[in-house]
Amino acid sequence: MTSTLRRAGGFAAVGTLSLAAPALGVAAAAPFAAIALLAAFVITDGPLFELFARPGDREDGRLNGLASVSLAATGLALLATVPRDSMPLTVFVATVVGITYGNLGGQLASTRRDGPFATVAGFAALGFPAAVVGQGLVAVVAGAATLPALVASTPGFVFVAACGTLVAALVRSVLYERDDPVVLLSTGLLVWVFDALVVSVDPLEIAVALAVTVALGYASYALGTASVTGMLTGVLLGLLTIVLGSFGWFVVLIAFFSVGGLSTKFRYDEKLDRGVAEDNEGARGSSNVLGNAAVAFVAVVGFAASAQLSLPVPADTAFGFAFAGSIAAAMSDTLSSEIGGLYDSPRLITTFQPVPPGTDGAVTWQGEVAGVVGAALVAGLALVLMPLSGAAPLAAGTVVVGGVAGMTVDSLLGATLEGDRIGNEAVNLLATLSGALVSGGIALAALV
Repeated sequence: MTSTLRRAGGFAAVGTLSLAAPALGVAAAAPFAAIALLAAFVITDGPLFELFARPGDREDGRLNGLASVSLAATGLALLATVPRDSMPLTVFVATVVGITYGNLGGQLASTRRDGPFATVAGFAALGFPAAVVGQGLVAVVAGAATLPALVASTPGFVFVAACGTLVAALVRSVLYERDDPVVLLSTGLLVWVFDALVVSVDPLEIAVALAVTVALGYASYALGTASVTGMLTGVLLGLLTIVLGSFGWFVVLIAFFSVGGLSTKFRYDEKLDRGVAEDNEGARGSSNVLGNAAVAFVAVVGFAASAQLSLPVPADTAFGFAFAGSIAAAMSDTLSSEIGGLYDSPRLITTFQPVPPGTDGAVTWQGEVAGVVGAALVAGLALVLMPLSGAAPLAAGTVVVGGVAGMTVDSLLGATLEGDRIGNEAVNLLATLSGALVSGGIALAALV
C-alpha cells in the first residue's frame, strides 16, 4: 500500500468522527479541534506523523494538511450545532464523510488506472454511498428514526449525498490536494443551501434523475463533447434542475447541451481549417458549461425559492421565462456561431464591414437564421414542458425574442469587448443574462 493511499485512509478515519455529532451535541466540534491542535503543535514525528504527512509537511515538521482539514471540519461542526438555524447534521456528516471517503476511493482508483476520469469515478464510487450511509447512521444515533421514517428519509439522503459528491468532485478536480479545507467548506455550505431549497424528494424522481443525468453525463464525456469537469458540472446542474424545477426544465436544458454539443462537432475538421473551431476538440469544460447555464440555474433556484416563500404567481412564472430565455440565448448563440462559421463573407455586427472568419463579433446571415431556429426550438420545448403562462404564440414569441436578444448581445460584446477585456465565458454569461432579463421582463410586465 502506498503512502498516499495510507494517508487517504487515515483522513477517512478522521472523517468518521463526524458520526458522533448527534451524541456530542454542541461538543461535536471538539474532536476535530483537538486533532487540529495535535497536528499543528504536538505530532512532529513518529508513526502518526508519517501516516498523515504530505511532502510539504515534512519540510515544515508539522502536519499542516491534517490541521487545516480538521479546522475546516471544526467550522462545519460549529455551523451544525451552535446557530439557532443550524446546518442539518445530515449535511455536515454527508460532507465530511463523503469527501474523506471519496478521496480514499479516488486514490484506490488511481492505483489501478491513470487519468482524471478514473479518479473522479473512484471518488464517487466510495464517497457517495459513504455519505448516504453516514446520514442514516446519524439519524439512528440521534434516536429520531424509526425504520419507516428512515426509509422515508432515504431519498433526501440520496439527494444530499449526490449533491455533495458532485460538488466536492468538481471543486476537488480543479484544486490541489492541499486545498481540501476549501473543498470541505465550500461543499458543506453549497449543499446546505441546496437542501434548504428542497421541500421533499420523491423516491422515483431522485432515482430517475440520477440515472438519467449520470448516463447523459458519461455519454457527453465518451463522445468528446465534455471534459471531466464539464461532465461533472452538467450532471450537477441537471440533477438540481430536475429536483428544484422538474423534468420538463431538465429536457429544455439538456436539449441545449445535446444540440449545442453536436453542432460543435459538426464538420469540426473544416472549422479547424477555417480557424473557427472550439478548443479541446470541442469538449466543453466547466467554465463553458457555467458560462452558458449559470443564469438558467439561478432561475431554477429562484423558482424553487419563490415556491417556498409563497411569492405572487407572476414572479414565480417569470423565473420560468427567464430560464427559457437564457437557454434560448445560449442555443441561439451556439448555433449561430457553429453554423455561421462554416460560411464565407462574415461581417462585423457593429460596422457591417467584411472581416475574416472567426473574428469576434462577426456574423453571417446563415448563422443568424440558425440562431433564430435554435431559439424557436427552445421556445417550443419550453411551451410544452414548462409552466409558461399566457397564450401559446405570445409565450413562445417571448422566449424567441429573449434568445435572439442574447445572441445579438453576444455578437456586440464580441465586436467591442471580447479579447483583451473579457473572455468568451464572460461574454456567454452576459448574453444568457440578457436573454433571461428580456424574456422574464416581458413576461412579468404582461402578467402584473
